[in-house]
Amino acid sequence: MKPFLTVSALNLFSFASAVPYAEYILAPDSRTLFPVSVHNSNGSVSNAETLTSPSGSAVFEDDAATAYDFGKNIAGVVSLNIGSVSDSNQYIGVTFSESSLWVSNKSSDATADAGKDETLWFHLTAPGKYSAPRDKERGGFRYMTLVHNGTGKVEITSAEVHFTPMPHWKDDALGNYTGYFHCDDELLNRVWYAGAYTNQMCTIDPQHGNALVHLGTINSSVSDATNVTWYYNYTITNGSSALTDGAKRDRLVWAGDMAIAVPGVVASTNDVISIENSLNSLFAVQNRSTGQLPYAGRPFPSTLSFTYHLYTLIGVTDHYLYTGNLDYAASHWSEWKLALNFSLGFIDDTGLMNVTSPPDWLRFGMGGHNIEANSILYYTINQGIALAEALNDTEPVASWQATAEKIKSAANELLWNDSAGMYIDNETTTLMPQDGNSWAVVSNLTLNSSQIESISTKLADRWTPYGAPAPEAADAISPFISGFELQTHFLAENVTAALGLMRLQWGFMLDDPRMTNSTFIEGYSTTGELHYAPYLNDARISHAHGWATGPTSSLTFYVAGIQLLSAGGKAWRIAPSLGNLTVADAGFSTGIGFFSAKTQMASNGGFQIDFETPEGTSGEVKIPRASCAGNIVLEECNGNHGTLEIEVTHANAGPISVADVPGGKWKVTFDCV
Repeated sequence: MKPFLTVSALNLFSFASAVPYAEYILAPDSRTLFPVSVHNSNGSVSNAETLTSPSGSAVFEDDAATAYDFGKNIAGVVSLNIGSVSDSNQYIGVTFSESSLWVSNKSSDATADAGKDETLWFHLTAPGKYSAPRDKERGGFRYMTLVHNGTGKVEITSAEVHFTPMPHWKDDALGNYTGYFHCDDELLNRVWYAGAYTNQMCTIDPQHGNALVHLGTINSSVSDATNVTWYYNYTITNGSSALTDGAKRDRLVWAGDMAIAVPGVVASTNDVISIENSLNSLFAVQNRSTGQLPYAGRPFPSTLSFTYHLYTLIGVTDHYLYTGNLDYAASHWSEWKLALNFSLGFIDDTGLMNVTSPPDWLRFGMGGHNIEANSILYYTINQGIALAEALNDTEPVASWQATAEKIKSAANELLWNDSAGMYIDNETTTLMPQDGNSWAVVSNLTLNSSQIESISTKLADRWTPYGAPAPEAADAISPFISGFELQTHFLAENVTAALGLMRLQWGFMLDDPRMTNSTFIEGYSTTGELHYAPYLNDARISHAHGWATGPTSSLTFYVAGIQLLSAGGKAWRIAPSLGNLTVADAGFSTGIGFFSAKTQMASNGGFQIDFETPEGTSGEVKIPRASCAGNIVLEECNGNHGTLEIEVTHANAGPISVADVPGGKWKVTFDCV
């Protein structure tokens, strides 16, 4: 049996060649990056293409500009090596854009809800190396334009970027993933790794968060905001790394975004320290009197969001699930209970929480007995019950259980529309939201499988050619909420819909020429236009947003079927659901050890599942539905636990679950007879 791999062991040495399927990893091999091609050029620029190497000689004369393409979304600090200048009063400007839509020699794409960002200017007085100050690193860009807009001449011998994401990882180890995924659909493989890379892009040095210098002072209604200043110089968390919402913006800690990003991080890099730093920063600004947690971390102003308040609590329970570190949960337990009591205080005589503040994920109409908010509350309470039992603090459990039961009963009585087969947003509207219906399934607020199946079907019926719409945000497709819709389809055992949505929506996000073709966008229109309804400024949209990375965890947890049930995987389930795939292979590490599962389907209906879980753990194996009669054999490869044989007497039997399987290396085979 191969040794279990842990994060600490992986970081001791570089062995990228040993990482399975490393050819898909988008993280660079070095932090020093150069453009890979010329996107366009105008004016007098000689040998522009030579700057795609470390040693070139591009000459910019008079009014001239060249846009360079790095081939994927990157981030970092720009340096120019200057070979010669015609005089000591020459300037080269640099502009940035994640999307090809905003490539310009006048300005960068935007970090604020107004105009475009200013050009970064270098005053060149003599030959030498000129580097941007660290507060002018750029958090996300695929395209970089060099601009010379005066008389005279400048020779540039190199234009390089120091890659700044994942600051706490070794420079040559950015691709040393602890997790992997592979199947027989190349698009889905690329989607998994683009999600992993997106989360890496969103992991930053916390001393270089967005300073929000114009928040509340200018917005898209200001018509002359054409060159907006921007600074990445605000310290947003303690420690040396932080998981933020987006690479370009906001570069802040948002708990809601983490609800999707964190499982993807666990499945790919297991970067637990960044998760902890971000969660700690939210508790650091908790109102110790009321228990209220922030909408977003510093320097965002204090704002009440009923959902994001709860997402911080989910972050703690997720941390325990994925790490098994009970000490960390205990360190925030008193704050956690105070925060939950804050939410419970808004439950009225209906049995539901009455939402009195609109902020959420930028959807519209949040308020009242909202189905999304109440589903998240229901989920949080139940997660809290499990954590209370692990911490041996059972005093609040009975009360929490009673409250959760009332929420479930009231939500189904007041908000379920039986004829439509979906939940309404609240009693005052006929709107049937994507967020609330998805969360009702994810949280197990539903009463039966018929409701789950109906919601899955109805959500899929609404898809446009570009993905799953969120009618609660008007003309918007939200990759964030669609991440929960993916989970809904899997929980409904509608694997066809789940894989179909990944191919449709994330395939569009990955391959459309206006995208970065490497990271996932924050949101866009149901028509496929890169307009996000909550924003008035399209250039502001983030093209590397962790909340858009839902497929990375879903492919690992549902398709490959490696599911952690408690305490870092002390209890687990292996339950592959391949749909129309014929092979799925995945693995990842937690503090408990290494988990992997590879399922191969045969053309005659047979299959083989090879899986490995840490010694000292135990779990359940959920064997897929058989398409013919035959024999299922469950065999422990080292012979320590014997062999189990199950006879399948007819087609379509199952799925069959085998409980209390000890950790180890196992092979499950099914052969038709």
